Amino acid sequence: MAKEMKLHPEEFDLECTTVWAFPRRGNWATHKSDWRGNWAPEVVRNLILRYSNEGDVLLDPMIGGGTTAIEAKILNRNIICSDVNDVALERTKESLKFDVENKAWQKVAKRDARDLGKAENESIDFILTHPPYADIIKYSEGEIDEDLSNIHGIEEFANEMEKVAKELHRVLKPGKFCAILIGDTRRKKMYQPLAYRVMDRFLNAGFELKEDIIKRQYNCKATGFWVEKSKQNNFLLIMHEHLFVFQKDS
Repeated sequence: MAKEMKLHPEEFDLECTTVWAFPRRGNWATHKSDWRGNWAPEVVRNLILRYSNEGDVLLDPMIGGGTTAIEAKILNRNIICSDVNDVALERTKESLKFDVENKAWQKVAKRDARDLGKAENESIDFILTHPPYADIIKYSEGEIDEDLSNIHGIEEFANEMEKVAKELHRVLKPGKFCAILIGDTRRKKMYQPLAYRVMDRFLNAGFELKEDIIKRQYNCKATGFWVEKSKQNNFLLIMHEHLFVFQKDS
C-alpha cells in the first residue's frame, strides 16, 4: 500500500512578529527545494492564512517552482498561477498532482506579470509572489522583454517592476492585500537596496504598505567561501530579504 502523502507540517505556528526565520524548509506534499530561488512553503502558508479566506481567488504571477500553488490547493484557495517560463509552468503542473478533500481549482497559464490583460479588474482576493532579484538568478537566456531575470540594471529592473505593480493593483479587489518577497544585492562592492526600490514602485502604483517583514535567509550557496571573502575584503554578507505586504485602498 502506498504511503499516504503528508499535506501539512508537523509543527506550525502563525508568525506574529516582523522577523521570520525558517531554518528547515518544509517538505510536506510535493514541495521540493531544487528550484533555485523558490520561497519556503512556511512563508506562503503564513501569508495565505493571514491574508485570505477559504474559497478566495489567489494570484501568483511569477509562480516559479510552484510553491504557492501547492499551498493554495492544500488550504482550499483557488489560484491562478502564471509565469513567462515554460519550465516553471510545467513544474507547477507536476507539483499539483496530488489529491485533497476540497474543491479548490488551479489555473496554470503563460502570462507576463507586466501585462495581465486577460484578468478582469478587481477580480483577485489576494496576490502573493516571489519575483527575481534582477539578474542574480537567470531563469532563461531570453531578451529583457521576455524575462525580468535578464535585467541587470537596478533602475531598469525597478521600472519594469512598476509595470507589474500597476497590473497587480488593477486586478486586486479594493481593501485586499498583495505580498512580495524580494531581497537586495551588491554592485561594485556597494550595497544596492533593490527591495526598497521595488517597494517605492508599488507605492507609486497606488498601494499602501501594511507590513515590512524581515525574513532571514539560510543555506545560501557557497557560504563558506563568501565568509572568507567577507573577512578579507571587509563587507557583510546579505542574509535577509524583505517581505512587503501591501494593501489596496477600499
